[in-house]
Amino acid sequence: MLKTLHILAASFRLAWQELKSNKLRTFLSLFGVTIGIFCIIGVLTTVDSLERNIKDGINALGSNTIYIDKWDYSQGGNGDYPWWRYVKRPEPKYEEMRLIRAKTDGIEKIAFTLNVGNQNAVYEKDMIQNVNLYGVTEDFNSIQPFEIEYGRYLSQSDMERGTATAVIGYENAEKLFGSPELAVGKNISIKNKRLTIVGVIEKQGKSLLVGGWSFDNSFILPYKFFRTLYEEKYSQPKFMVQGKPNISTDGFKDELKGTMRAIHRLSPSEEDDFSLNAVSDFSDAITKLFSSIKLGGWLIGLLSLVVGAFGIANIMFVTVRERTPVIGLKKAIGAKKRTILSEFLLESAFICFIGGAIGLILVYLLAKILSGPLNFNVYISYPVLSLAISICIVIGILAGIIPATIAARMDPVAAIRSK
Repeated sequence: MLKTLHILAASFRLAWQELKSNKLRTFLSLFGVTIGIFCIIGVLTTVDSLERNIKDGINALGSNTIYIDKWDYSQGGNGDYPWWRYVKRPEPKYEEMRLIRAKTDGIEKIAFTLNVGNQNAVYEKDMIQNVNLYGVTEDFNSIQPFEIEYGRYLSQSDMERGTATAVIGYENAEKLFGSPELAVGKNISIKNKRLTIVGVIEKQGKSLLVGGWSFDNSFILPYKFFRTLYEEKYSQPKFMVQGKPNISTDGFKDELKGTMRAIHRLSPSEEDDFSLNAVSDFSDAITKLFSSIKLGGWLIGLLSLVVGAFGIANIMFVTVRERTPVIGLKKAIGAKKRTILSEFLLESAFICFIGGAIGLILVYLLAKILSGPLNFNVYISYPVLSLAISICIVIGILAGIIPATIAARMDPVAAIRSK
């Protein structure tokens, strides 16, 4: 153990001396490793952070949840199925919720939602614009959970009676009342109808997910009261259906498909006039997309690492040549081949690690710079950090193995006389 530590200490000391005595040569050789690590880790860090943010937004749509709508969210009206055929499909109806629940064994929760955007909310002489209004039924908050910062959520009585109450988003509360806690109990007007704010949703923050809930900029109303403001068919009606914990998404989709076809009375020859949009499908699509982006980062980074590896190998060849008499002397007094081999491999790995450390520092600075404009934290995860360290060590060993082998096989007499 002590001998191993002595070899490590000697290798690091010699590598540091090499760095100090040949600054320019070492810098140029390390540059390739630095750029390679910067490219690979920079891309992985940025992409992982983007992917995590988007997936958090997707997961917020509900666990094991399927959205029943006339629109296919993965197509958006594009692809082989023409948009006008989506338009001709029947809108989901509130009255169908009871039938869906009764005919589908795998259902844990089901909610019916309506939504209109770009609305105005007025409090005394103040008004905020472009807010989202959601009309929801009882199970909405169970499928799409969020915390209430101040006040309470809509009660069962609010839902059943359709009372003029609302839960307001955090940013909307700030805009209207200055301090969000002041919103509870206040009366506001939407489309000239007064309603009372009973709760403020905890601040959600921005998400890169397009088509998310945007709760910070929303009002959530009981479905029955929402219907007094807007017609159902013009309010993007949809069902949110959550499956039981022990049921697979595919199996749940198959069961729901059979239920919807029965409710719509479709014959076996007729195509579906509805879409089943599973949250898990969105997450899988995001994973595939970002895998391709990561592959591009790997290819760019590996090219730089290959150049860097040749630079490290060049340093080690020169180092072996400069230390040939010392190597001969060590072997003459009893140093074994594996000791000489270990010293040079460790030195090579240490030099490569320094180049990688510089690359990681640059990635850290990049992450700090990007966190502001992207509106979410970009940071180096532990798996990515471990990957960077592993790459540095492997590249260092591979780059130094040939020079180290040459040093280990030297004849001690010839090596001493080479001076």
